Amino acid sequence: MSERGRPRTFDRTVALRSAMDVFWARGYEGASISELARAMGINSPSLYAAYGSKEALFLEATDFYSRVEGPDIWLALEDAPTAREAIELFLTRTARAYSQTGRPQGCLITLGALHQDSSSGLICADLRRRRGENRSALHKRLEKGVADGELPAGFDCAAAATFFATVQHGMSIQARDGASCAELMATVAGAMAAWPTLAATDKA
Repeated sequence: MSERGRPRTFDRTVALRSAMDVFWARGYEGASISELARAMGINSPSLYAAYGSKEALFLEATDFYSRVEGPDIWLALEDAPTAREAIELFLTRTARAYSQTGRPQGCLITLGALHQDSSSGLICADLRRRRGENRSALHKRLEKGVADGELPAGFDCAAAATFFATVQHGMSIQARDGASCAELMATVAGAMAAWPTLAATDKA
């Protein structure tokens, strides 16, 4: 791709992080090209030369977000020895990550675009796919709990995965509305209080 129009000091990773922050704070539709270019330290022609379009920039920014902001939350599903501990750690890390100061609150994947967008639905479809993959990761971890004998054979992994994904999405909205880490942790406690009922056993 031609370098014409780019400043010599252009750093694609630094610029992409800046674009990510704008999209994270404003959402896809709310972020203007001029605001994105200004945050990235380049002009609008340079932005198009480097990324092709606003849509392509957003998709690359969400990939970057998933790589740099999401891993710690989702690694909880592997780090904890039991399904219950995995879900609790997943939600706890979510509460801490979503309420950090000095950056946008909540989750870009949840809040980036919820309605039909000017890209003919490309952005919404991509975020919907990502949310579906996240729900599948929860489903897979719960299935492992069943296979390990921690959860009963009749445990509804799909319903539980949807429930805990919904809790996470709600925490994203709460955080964007100003909820503190302590308030989000109270939501975690409430969600985990439902575990015995979901698992249909006090031993879970």
